[in-house]
Amino acid sequence: MKQLRKLLNANISGRTLLVLFLGTNAIFLYMLTISIPHTMRFANGLKLLDMMPMGYDLSYVTRLFNALGTAGRDSYLTTQLPIDMVYPLLFGLTYSFLLAYYIKKLNKHNSQYQLLCLLPILAGIADYLENIGIILLLQNSSNLTATAVKVTSFFSVVKSVSTTVFFIVLIIVIGIVARISLINKKSTFLSR
Repeated sequence: MKQLRKLLNANISGRTLLVLFLGTNAIFLYMLTISIPHTMRFANGLKLLDMMPMGYDLSYVTRLFNALGTAGRDSYLTTQLPIDMVYPLLFGLTYSFLLAYYIKKLNKHNSQYQLLCLLPILAGIADYLENIGIILLLQNSSNLTATAVKVTSFFSVVKSVSTTVFFIVLIIVIGIVARISLINKKSTFLSR
């Protein structure tokens, strides 16, 4: 816990956050506008596995991989997944530091609340495990197993749940910081 506090408190500055935030979201925007649409054009309207927050089963993966064909599976491996191997690291760091920044504004940075900063790291780890699973599924597309699909799907769901919980926590913390800031401004204004 002390190492986590030390790491988060040492790296929390507005400039660091801004650079990380812009870099992370530039990659996210690239995936949303270029790499994902490029791969999805082969999918006949089916969603890519990384875009299925509730998971998937062997039947769906088989349908998707058949729809993608060789060109689509190659695109998934060479266009989407390489950039998605950078994103989870940036997501984990950026959003851990962002939450730590706001927790520090609440003077709770030396408390158990700091553990909430692990949520984006958990999401990033799950994203990596999902990506590795998808790579293995794509490389073995002619010999898919229900077990391999279930394991990969499990990490897709963990990524989705931890990301959702994180953003809910972040919104609540930012809301509390904003409320306290407004109360303080109002008190300062009224005391004049």
